[in-house]
Amino acid sequence: MIREISRPSTARCTLPMYIGFLLSEPKQSSCCRLGEVMSISHDSVNRFLHREAYTGHDLYNEAKLTLNLKGGTLSVDDSVLDKPYSQYMAFVGHFWSGKHHRTVKGINLVTLYYTDIHGQHQPVNFRVYDKMENKTKNDYFQDMLTEVLAWGLDPAFVTGDSWYSCVSNLKMIKNHQLGLLFALESNRLVSVEKGSWVQVQQLEIPEDGLVVWLKNFGYVKVFRTQLKDQLRHYISSLPNESQLASFDRKAFAEQHDRHWQIEQYHRAIKQVCNIEHFQVRSKGAIKNHLFAAICGFVQLQKLSAMALINNCYSLQRNLFNDVIASFIGAFMPSMAHFNPEFQPLVNA
Repeated sequence: MIREISRPSTARCTLPMYIGFLLSEPKQSSCCRLGEVMSISHDSVNRFLHREAYTGHDLYNEAKLTLNLKGGTLSVDDSVLDKPYSQYMAFVGHFWSGKHHRTVKGINLVTLYYTDIHGQHQPVNFRVYDKMENKTKNDYFQDMLTEVLAWGLDPAFVTGDSWYSCVSNLKMIKNHQLGLLFALESNRLVSVEKGSWVQVQQLEIPEDGLVVWLKNFGYVKVFRTQLKDQLRHYISSLPNESQLASFDRKAFAEQHDRHWQIEQYHRAIKQVCNIEHFQVRSKGAIKNHLFAAICGFVQLQKLSAMALINNCYSLQRNLFNDVIASFIGAFMPSMAHFNPEFQPLVNA
């Protein structure tokens, strides 16, 4: 469970209150708006965001309650939270965005996302890119992987896109005796015959993959997929290299589909958890807001697993149905003169 907050007896704004606000407010998720809705001072909300110091371990402790921690797939990816108009806000920089297909101004959020053997999935660790720490996203990934393994997570596979397929990451995963599936840039060098190096894009790759030697790493199995007109390459490695030949297209597709859950998570936290919508500027307050938004997604996943909601989008979508229907019913009589009037039929 999440640790106890620092001032439980006197704090007017609490984490459950703030999470509920993020999941229900359709437009303006600010301290002033929450204060207005809950009849508390907006300073109480502001103090809450600056007072607490939630971490990835708090997220893991909450997410693990609905997960089978052994044998699943751990995925890594990052997403840019758009902040095009921000001034003097911590963590804001210029990052490449897959959504916009260009460099944009925002905050870079790196997440570890776990899908268990029963199909349940939750974020289990996160970092906010901070250039003052002089770390790369690969450094953050290695730190987070070390943490979740120490906390008790025991995945069978680790997956990621080509940004995270550097040799140091792959070797770290291999040293932990974990399988891996990572996208690979088309110019990475591999060897089919000893002493001969070719770019992976030049290979003839069968449907069930091709076992090759990845430069500076070792034996891997290469797969090729096509999305529209774009060819993509992936490599897989197993703790027991003798089993690599039996890792076929079906096994590749299963791990690839599990990795796709993190892409859906990125979309959901932006569309239904208000993760991009805040007006605080300090590092601590921003981290606490991001944690609350991610924790809100965790709660939606729990409700979905218990079949209380259809999916993470349905709660907010259905939240105002009765209010909207009541307004329409009260509004219609005052506009009755707009209703069509039909003349009686005349038999000419």
